[in-house]
Amino acid sequence: MPVQRPLSGLSEQVNGRPRSDLACASERCSFRAVKDRTLSVDVLRGLVMILMALDHARDFFTSFEIDPTDLKTTTVALFVTRFVTHYCAPVFIFLAGTSVYLSRASGKTTIELAQLLVKRGLWMIVLELTVVRFCWLFNVDYQQTFLQVIWAIGWSMIVLAGLVFLPVRIVTVIGGLIVVGHNALDAIHVKGRLAPIWSIVHEKNWTWEPIAGHKVGILYPLVPWIGVMALGYACGEWMKRPGPARQRLLLRAGLITTTAFFAVRALNLYGDPHRWSAEKNAAFTVLSFFNVEKYPPSLAYLLITLGPALVFLSVFDGARSGLAKLFALYGRVPLFYYVAHLFVLNGVAYLLYLAQHNKLPPASGYEHRWSLAGVYAIWLAVVVALYPLCRFFGERKARGRSWVWSYL
Repeated sequence: MPVQRPLSGLSEQVNGRPRSDLACASERCSFRAVKDRTLSVDVLRGLVMILMALDHARDFFTSFEIDPTDLKTTTVALFVTRFVTHYCAPVFIFLAGTSVYLSRASGKTTIELAQLLVKRGLWMIVLELTVVRFCWLFNVDYQQTFLQVIWAIGWSMIVLAGLVFLPVRIVTVIGGLIVVGHNALDAIHVKGRLAPIWSIVHEKNWTWEPIAGHKVGILYPLVPWIGVMALGYACGEWMKRPGPARQRLLLRAGLITTTAFFAVRALNLYGDPHRWSAEKNAAFTVLSFFNVEKYPPSLAYLLITLGPALVFLSVFDGARSGLAKLFALYGRVPLFYYVAHLFVLNGVAYLLYLAQHNKLPPASGYEHRWSLAGVYAIWLAVVVALYPLCRFFGERKARGRSWVWSYL
């Protein structure tokens, strides 16, 4: 930003050169406006990240043989516990796109933004294959590797690096077409050497073995997640609008998206590979209706997660309560929290197995069989334990001036 001549007295200097009260006041107002817009993003992101820890606590402390979405074996409580955590990945990736758009407020050019996205995307992919993988598995033998949400975010950022050169309306159309239309690819199944590539693009594959004895589980096929991040980026333009208008727009979009879920699901023709059906009782029929596919995320799945998320984003806009500030604290350090909560949960599960069996856990996992109440207790304990660490890291990151902090 060029340095302006003083108009009415000098209040600040930059690089030894004076700046006017008017210029400084204008910049401070702009900064406050950006903070007001991003606060609701941090609040919502923090909320879903806290819920994310619940899903992972269930992973580490209940038997992997239990599928909470299998209506033949699950319970209502277990299904609901899994369902509420469905909001984590889509909201996390959607808001990552929104944050990219809002970063333009810091003065980045399109080329600078694209370069940052490519670098950060590659960094996220490296983290998934190294640090995040270790936090999940506590080994470095690479006999098993899972490509999950950080992997999907990384590649989505790299694709978004190209999309930022397009008008926002075009990005919106591209994101919308991907989210709405990708289920048309469900009938395509590729075998042979191209099967892994197709799995990375769209079809979940748990058994890819690129090297004998080393299996790769592709849990997050990329195509739909790229669409989610593109829509999140487009939503960033809405966040530029004045507060009341922004809230109304987010609320209207959220209600329309949520209503679309019920319409799509009621028709039972398109939007999810699994049709809902009448079950043994009314409660399980409702569960069947909401039992939507995450791997890859179906249209129905994305409608019922992103719709309420937009409503909550509207509700949290301008929130200043203690609870909102608590959620925002976690939401400002998403990558640190993600890595830390996995390491802590896995560490606790490891130590408990060691204490109970007096031997190292097998490669297949801990096989803990805690009750759901116990899982909730562990979840809350871990989230509370991470509070001071997240607060310290957030404060340190806010003071950091090195480029390194933008990657943490």
